[in-house]
Formats: sequence, structure tokens, C-alpha cells
Amino acid sequence: MKTTLVIMAAGIGSRFGGGIKQLAPVGRHGEIIMDYSIHDAIEAGFNKIVFIIRKDIREAFKEAIGDRIQKICDDLGVEIAYAYQELDHLPDGVETVPERTKPWGTGQAVLACREVLHEPFAVINADDYYGKEAFVKLHDFLEGYTPDKAEQLCMAGFILKNTLSENGAVTRGICETNESGYLTAVHETHNIVKTAEGAAVEHQEGLTPVDPESYVSMNMWGLTPEFVQLLEDGFREFFQNTSKENILKAEYLLPIYIDELLQAGKVSVKVLDSSDRWFGVTYKEDKDYVIESFGKLIDAGVYQEELFSDLK
Repeated sequence: MKTTLVIMAAGIGSRFGGGIKQLAPVGRHGEIIMDYSIHDAIEAGFNKIVFIIRKDIREAFKEAIGDRIQKICDDLGVEIAYAYQELDHLPDGVETVPERTKPWGTGQAVLACREVLHEPFAVINADDYYGKEAFVKLHDFLEGYTPDKAEQLCMAGFILKNTLSENGAVTRGICETNESGYLTAVHETHNIVKTAEGAAVEHQEGLTPVDPESYVSMNMWGLTPEFVQLLEDGFREFFQNTSKENILKAEYLLPIYIDELLQAGKVSVKVLDSSDRWFGVTYKEDKDYVIESFGKLIDAGVYQEELFSDLK
């Protein structure tokens, strides 16, 4: 069965080079975080990669990333496809909002893949390092897909304390689960900071402690081809339910919509436990730590000096 990795990279920006965090070199031979995710996905068994970008960065993206990855994937028998997230990529009957200046969020990003997604797929952020374990677990779950399991989704569940930055606050989807390991709710939570006790939400009034052992969503989902139709239906509802005052800034976010489906009993989401430590360049000060962390993984033999050499 073909299984696809969808990489949300539309937020990279129109300028390439220094300052674009998704393109910051973190490996010893100039590898970026996305390279490691692609390596780990292929190693786990994924055999198709879809990049979600914007049309205005298409040529620059291919020059900086896509052409190089295309050659690697051609050698490994892995298919590459592109999808484009644009402001006016809206469901039929939904009017454009001329004053809007940026795309509509991660839900719209995945919806942009509709024409190239015909198989179960995983979704990740371009600028997050997830570790090998989660890719293996998602791939194994998705391999069990059959059309009668269209509503059975999954999510990589990371431990909150393993996903915090030393350099500032982060946003995480804090999860509730039942005794069987299924997701029951996702709470998009802003301003989570690392503290001596573990973690807390930072307010003007002070800090509210958060359980550092909580599961969090890092936007790493395992989804089915039928889910894309639900996503389009939800996008229509998003426009119907968003006021004119909020429509310029409101975002259609994947975890929030999946939570709505959960509450309506339309899907189930199995939480696949991952003990790996997340890396990401949320702040420019994070880069040195990420480079050091990848160096340690290479020294430990988790990755080769030439990243993809072990897959050939």
C-alpha cells in the first residue's frame, strides 16, 4: 500500500537564505530539519512525499530543497508531488476575502492536497524534528487502513516536557485521552514556558502550572483519504461560523477541527506514544541547541554523516 507524508511548508516565506527558520542548516553537511523528517519517513516505509508550498515560492523551493530531494527519492523509488496553498483556494460557493493577506491555516493547507491524496497519509510541520519512533508508529497504523476504517485516525502523542524551548513560550495542543489511549479532546494552549517545576502557561497575572507529562499534539497526524472530504465540509462551516469582524485573521486549524469531529463522534483518534525529544527552531536562539542535538545523534549512530546513505 502507498502511504504518503505531507509536509506543510507554505509558511516558509518568499525570501530564501538567512532568517528563514525552516531552511536553517542544522546537520554537518548543511541538512535542514526537513531532510531528517524525510529520511525517517522513508526509513519507516512511507513511499510518497507531498510538499505543501505557495506558488510564489515554487521555483525557489525547488532550487533550495525540492530538486535535491527529488533526486534522492528517484533513487529510492519514492514519489514526489506538490500542492499549493493559496488565499483563493476555497470551496465552491465560498467568496474570496480581498482584504485577507495570508492563507487560512493548517486545515486549508491539507485541503490543498486534495488532487494528489488518494491514500492514507501523515501530516507534519516543515520545521519540527519528530524523531524516528513516531514515523514508524504512524506508518504501521496507516498500513492497516481499509475503506471501512475511514473514520479511524491517529496522532503522535509527545510528552509536553520534551517539546519545550529554553528560549521562550510555545503553543501546544494539550491532549486529553481515555483509558484505551484514544484522544478525547485537544486544547490549543498558548504561552507555555519551561519552569523549574516543569511547565506553566504564562499570563499577565503570573504562571498557571501545567502537567509536564501531558500528551501534546505537534501537528503530526495519521489521516485517511476520506478525511479530506470532512476537511472541506469543515472549511465551509468555518466560513459560515466566523464573523465578518474576525474573518481577516481567523485560521482554520487542523487540531481544532479534529477536536470538533471528536466531540461530534465522527472520528476516533488513536494516540501513538512517542518518547522522542522534539527539536525545532522556534526562536533564533534555538538553532545552536538543535545543531548540537543533531551532532549527538550522528555521534551515537542514529544518523549517518551522509544522511541518506543508509537507505540506498
